[in-house]
Amino acid sequence: MPKAENVLLVDCPRDAIQGIHAFIPTKKKVDHINTLIKSRLFDWIDFGSFVSPKAVPQLADTKEVLEGIELNKETKLLAILANERGAETAVKFEKVHYLGYPFSISEEFQRRNTNSGIEESFQKLKRMHTIVRDAGKEMVVYISMGFGNPYGDAWSEQLAIDWIGKIKEAGISEFSLADTTSEATPELIKSVFEASLKAFYDLNIGVHLHSDKAGSLAKIQAAFDGGCRKFDGALLGYGGCPFADDNLTGNIPSEDLLRFFERGNAKQIFELQDSFRNLISV
Repeated sequence: MPKAENVLLVDCPRDAIQGIHAFIPTKKKVDHINTLIKSRLFDWIDFGSFVSPKAVPQLADTKEVLEGIELNKETKLLAILANERGAETAVKFEKVHYLGYPFSISEEFQRRNTNSGIEESFQKLKRMHTIVRDAGKEMVVYISMGFGNPYGDAWSEQLAIDWIGKIKEAGISEFSLADTTSEATPELIKSVFEASLKAFYDLNIGVHLHSDKAGSLAKIQAAFDGGCRKFDGALLGYGGCPFADDNLTGNIPSEDLLRFFERGNAKQIFELQDSFRNLISV
């Protein structure tokens, strides 16, 4: 199996819990995120979002959660943005290293997710990047619906590559190809990564996959074989996007990533799973 060296793993409690309707107490979120950080098994934690609490009520306490996080030198925090107002708020927090924006190459999903079309979203992204860059932080762009979409919108491998190129020209170098509604086959994942990394060898392009449990390992292997070295997951394969008609298709299980890359032992993984079960037992 591939070793953990030179592979960056991201656990996404934000993505895992954002669709849960019953509000999870702030302290439980803080305790779980601190457990993830103390484990030192993940390089980044996607912990929250600076978006409207009306859009994602579960994450309305992101600022309060952030206050309770006990960060170490190894682990970086990432939060999601939807607009310039969120960017202006987020950059004030020293603990946050990366700010992510879901940029969909499906017109339908972009409107569902951020209430704006693709071109309008691109202009918004450039303005957010200026705010983030000027504050000394880094933008991460998720190429959402990067492997196709269920809405009938046009998609091609070249379309994904073209948009990465346009966004690169805006000064952004950190990306993640996202399969929000589990459209991608292992063969397609490998092909898209090979083509993207051939075109943009100087960019950091990770993967954010959604999958049923049975298909997760094959998708991890395909992305790795295609050259990917940054992987997002969520414990127990939990979560999914509340703006997509996908019945909240789960994330790639973080424990599958840990085992695949031989990071951590069975006891550590069990402790993280137990922490997450406690988090969602509301």
